Amino acid sequence: MIPFAPLRGGSLEIVCGPMFSGKSEELLRRIRRAEIAGLAPALFKPAIDDRFGASDVVSHAGSRLQCHAIGDPREIELHPATLGARVVGIDEVQFIDDGIVDVVLRLVRDGARVIAAGLDRDFRGEPFGPMPELLARADFVEKLHAICQICTGPATMTQRLVNGDPARSSDPVIVVGAREQYEARCRGCHRLADELDEPLPLAISAFATRD
Repeated sequence: MIPFAPLRGGSLEIVCGPMFSGKSEELLRRIRRAEIAGLAPALFKPAIDDRFGASDVVSHAGSRLQCHAIGDPREIELHPATLGARVVGIDEVQFIDDGIVDVVLRLVRDGARVIAAGLDRDFRGEPFGPMPELLARADFVEKLHAICQICTGPATMTQRLVNGDPARSSDPVIVVGAREQYEARCRGCHRLADELDEPLPLAISAFATRD
């Protein structure tokens, strides 16, 4: 169970999963609770994520909170909003370079409760950016699931689409987008263009070929 207040010495919480699993929604819920408690939380996101504007964290469900967009992880600990903050939230942390790990650990050592949300795996199914290190260092991890848009089973993977077809494994890892480029998929329904000559399992082939 995740405590409401920071652990002695600070704490690191990671909310992860595929796209459309509610990661940002859960991050915003925790930040709002901190606001209600009068903890004046600081909220950040990478500047590259400008899908819903430059100054807000917005969930796919429509929840929204004002944030600070950063280009370098050091900006988080140097930002005036972070000074004295007992709670620091970071959305789309997978887009931030590996320097975010040291920044987060310094904040935790200073007694902050750090809550970071992001994709644990990229569209190829590989560990995404700093997430493996952050997950290993975390005190609490919540791994969320979406609904597979092919078979409606539990989705743990993110499917990238290019003109409606699966992307190739050689395509760029970071491409910011939403429903026009991505779907949530289970492991069995996830595909890369390189694998299209491999048939889907019989149990889900009927779903995959539906109109």
